Amino acid sequence: MPLSALLMRANSTPVTSSQTHIHEGLHALVAKHAATEFKKPFTDYNRAAFERSIAAWQSDGGKPLILDAGCGVGLSTLHLAAQFPDHYVIGVDQSADRLARNTQWQGQEPGNCSWVRADLVDYWRLMHLHAIRPARHYLLYPNPWPKIGQLQRRWHGHPVFPTVVALGGYLECRSNWKIYIEECCAALTQLTSATVAAEPYSGAEPITPFEHKYQVSGHALWRCRVEL
Repeated sequence: MPLSALLMRANSTPVTSSQTHIHEGLHALVAKHAATEFKKPFTDYNRAAFERSIAAWQSDGGKPLILDAGCGVGLSTLHLAAQFPDHYVIGVDQSADRLARNTQWQGQEPGNCSWVRADLVDYWRLMHLHAIRPARHYLLYPNPWPKIGQLQRRWHGHPVFPTVVALGGYLECRSNWKIYIEECCAALTQLTSATVAAEPYSGAEPITPFEHKYQVSGHALWRCRVEL
């Protein structure tokens, strides 16, 4: 289908916010979370889901692990598994409804991936607790929570973010809101002392439905990448 036709069908509006730059409270919030132990109790459901997914990974020989965090309908997990055939990819999402939609490509799995329904806040902390370190880690188009008062809902403003960083490996975050990526870069730089910068992103082939929708809607896409 011609690009012009896709653009006519696109229906995604860009992120709008009264926030025009990195949140002035970000630095203090990240410092607070880095200095404070996050003691939220684990739920039994998330423990069980974590154990099932790790068992699936280990049954495939314990290949280098890729975590597709917030995988949505799971298409990105499939693409990552195909892109990195010598790795094992676990796609994690909290929505059973979203994960149920990946039935349209069942039977196409390359065999080195699986999906699990779990809360990422618990899943990340369980990974850290059990010393499981992903080789690669993707946060693809998380909810931007663009209102000024929603900073703590963004992953880099959440108490779990220092744990995400402590997992190590290659970390990549993508968004269609530049400020989200700039904030993520600032939080990563603060926690690691590495220089992390926002960069434009234009993938040749979209690997998530959101990425496809944003591309055909003409949005600018942004990402940050760091080796932790």
